[in-house]
Amino acid sequence: MHTIYQCFPGGKYKALTMSYDDGRVYDRKLVSIFNRYGIRGTFHLNSAFLSDGNHVTSEEVKTLYAGHEVACHTATHPTITRCPLEQVARQVLEDREQLEELVGYPVRGLSYPNGSYNAQIKTLLPALGIRYSRVTEGTDGFGLPEDFYEWKPTCHHAHRLLENGKVFAELHKEQHLYLMYVWGHSYEFNDADNWNLIEEFCHMVGGREDIWYATNLEIADYMELCSALRFSARGDFVFNPSAASAFLSVDGNIVEVPGGKQVRLYE
Repeated sequence: MHTIYQCFPGGKYKALTMSYDDGRVYDRKLVSIFNRYGIRGTFHLNSAFLSDGNHVTSEEVKTLYAGHEVACHTATHPTITRCPLEQVARQVLEDREQLEELVGYPVRGLSYPNGSYNAQIKTLLPALGIRYSRVTEGTDGFGLPEDFYEWKPTCHHAHRLLENGKVFAELHKEQHLYLMYVWGHSYEFNDADNWNLIEEFCHMVGGREDIWYATNLEIADYMELCSALRFSARGDFVFNPSAASAFLSVDGNIVEVPGGKQVRLYE
């Protein structure tokens, strides 16, 4: 019997993603720190607040967040469980439309404003073009989400960030896929005068060969790609109907399965 495992791109088994809300001006400093250490993430913006003096400007969004993901946070940040469902749809679609005009690609992610969501809202999101949405309840764990529309992070950066980061960096059992997901607001570092916290974390976990540094959407899309792989009954070959490559571990050997190709995994 052969052992076949899904892997992250490049055959890696650990991934790190960051998620920051509101688009305040302090994102400029946070992005520069992430870029210095090769860390990538997702920035959830309220399009109605851009260029108001407290938030980043519309003109800088595309260049500031280059290499990261821009995602929705609704247009005006209401507590959406109190809103009519029609207004929730308008909040999300207007935010998508405005942000897409700025970045030039489909905006498909969301974080719930004020952590507010319910089953009706989750059910609505796929029809609005949203692929995933993040909640605020942390797990202190490193598993992949069971529900991408109720995506629970590992932790807020103010909760055991360095402790969780140290555990994550030391994980080594390659039979698991590990994901560390950190969320917060960049202004919190300014308010608490603790930019050193995120600097220390990025220094600890950045620039490592065993970690895939990804945006929220890249993780959601890659796991969907993996679930689309079509294996033979014996598991000796696999067809990848997607456009991008998938990676597998076959008895400890890393195998790339290119998009649109069928690959024999063993004889």
